[in-house]
Amino acid sequence: MFEKFREWYEKRHEYAREWKEKTGGKVLGYFCTYVPEEILYAADVLPVRILGSHEIQSVTEPHIFAMYCPFCRDCLAQGLQGRYDYLDGIMIAQSCLHIRQAYTSWDLHIPVDFSYYLNMPHKVQSPHSIPFLKGELEEFKKAVEEWVGKKITNEDLDKGIEIMNKNRRLMKQIYEFRKQDNPPLTGTEALAMVISSQMVDKREHNQELERVLKELPNRKLERDPGVRLMHIGSVNDHFDFMERVEQLGATFVIDEQCTGTRYFWNETPQKEDRLEAIAERYVKRPPCPSKDWEERTRLQHVLDLAKEYKVQGALLLQQKFCDPHELDIPAIRELFENNGIRTYHLEFDITVPWGQFRTRVEAFLEMLQEELLYG
Repeated sequence: MFEKFREWYEKRHEYAREWKEKTGGKVLGYFCTYVPEEILYAADVLPVRILGSHEIQSVTEPHIFAMYCPFCRDCLAQGLQGRYDYLDGIMIAQSCLHIRQAYTSWDLHIPVDFSYYLNMPHKVQSPHSIPFLKGELEEFKKAVEEWVGKKITNEDLDKGIEIMNKNRRLMKQIYEFRKQDNPPLTGTEALAMVISSQMVDKREHNQELERVLKELPNRKLERDPGVRLMHIGSVNDHFDFMERVEQLGATFVIDEQCTGTRYFWNETPQKEDRLEAIAERYVKRPPCPSKDWEERTRLQHVLDLAKEYKVQGALLLQQKFCDPHELDIPAIRELFENNGIRTYHLEFDITVPWGQFRTRVEAFLEMLQEELLYG
């Protein structure tokens, strides 16, 4: 039932090339989920999230510090190796220093027709953040109009907003099924669904989501769901890791990551001023730790998700050298442990050492199973 999403993910480059050939449209690669895709869809541009390949590489050393996170180095490697040679443009919405360096190096060394750095506010808790971002979106809209050679009207923006909101709405409806005692989808399948939405035309993705929603109520998985797990972190497209953990007697029932709920959890509101509405959505979305200050507002949101989806344990998946998430982990661990939810921290690199991870995850699951059994 979820095979199409996984196929889109695995053949994302082929999909984008075929989309360009079929539509004659432009494709833009983006580095962070704070990028306002509504404006890109309004301009009939296909946004494609730039991800890595989890393969060892040696091409980024002259361009980016080795102490930067493996994710940003892997993303840059894909560009340097020509795997995104179909892109007409790239952009980033200001996020962390590491992924910004991947964008800057790409911009310097890999030619594209269009490159844009969007000044997304760091302090989203400031009362000035929405009007500031609205002004930045006005400049971005003008730049996109010049690039594509046409004016973006309010009707175009309405189209872009509805495409994005419908996608968010449908995925959230499918996530509701994960609350069941025996969910009709695995965490690996949910990951494929969300991450594929970041790289294919969402109108096509929405059609597939609607098909799944019709069939999902009658689906029964012939497996013991085991321990109900949550995965928390930055970026996770480690399908092999997810599948292996779920084979050990567990099910990922919810997540808090930018390849998961953080990407689609809230919609753009309806407002007369469309750009203000888009700005409000990105400022008020569940924040990345790099923007969640001075107060840590996301902690209660993460805990609420865990309780709502009846989580019994949480895996904290940190990309090596990821400072924002590393600073977040102690606070999450303390909050979860104080609320009776065990946590376990795993540090990810470009490749996943499953032999070591298996022993640690098995021990964590055994501990949870014993606590559930004996209290």
